[in-house]
Amino acid sequence: MGRLDGKVALISGGARGQGAAEAKLFAREGAQVVLGDVLDEEGRQVETEIRTAGGDATYLHLDVTSEDDWRAAVALAEHTYGRLNILVNNAGIVIRKSIEETTEDDLDRIVAVNLKGVFWGTKHAIPAMRRAGGGSIINISSTAGLVGSPYGSASYTATKGGVRLLTKSTALQHATDHIRCNSVHPGPVETAMLQEALADPTTREDRLRRVPLGRVGTVDDIAYGVLYLASDESSFVTGSELVIDGGATAQ
Repeated sequence: MGRLDGKVALISGGARGQGAAEAKLFAREGAQVVLGDVLDEEGRQVETEIRTAGGDATYLHLDVTSEDDWRAAVALAEHTYGRLNILVNNAGIVIRKSIEETTEDDLDRIVAVNLKGVFWGTKHAIPAMRRAGGGSIINISSTAGLVGSPYGSASYTATKGGVRLLTKSTALQHATDHIRCNSVHPGPVETAMLQEALADPTTREDRLRRVPLGRVGTVDDIAYGVLYLASDESSFVTGSELVIDGGATAQ
């Protein structure tokens, strides 16, 4: 038996990195997976890999800044698989500029993807989950949504902090619908985004020095935490923050 047998999951940003790892793990654990992204070629490849391995997945184009795309994604999940039980708001971007360097277009873009995208996904998943008798929403935030960061950008931390409190409000407002909502706060994870940020060896060494476990995380480290929150094992967990950061924020 899989930990997600009988459940239908929708994952944004599912074409690569953490989203792809979550989609593959969910499928291995018995879920039927709808994965969306703007990277269509990579997304279809993830769908193919899941199906080749014996899982069930469907890819669709999903621009998380578009409310219409979210309507279509939820409708696809219900039409194809009959219901929606799990939403993982995984898609996100970072714009590495200081406050003074950040333009209005930069700010509008990062807010649209990282915060508005989570809001639209949540908005359109709730009615479907209510029809299904309940569900679990997992919002991928960051340790940058918990504490200030000397790295990255203030615009990024602002959006990830917003995701944290959107999560708590959703949890409180929809508990009576049997819809749980939790946020996940990864530390540094070995993805293309991190490799770009830590391309300089000195910067990477300094960042690792701040992680007590002495390494960056893997996408599977995060995916297994998301799996727990998606499963019935976490049935009494809502409005919480799951920090997966090698101990960095414990200091």
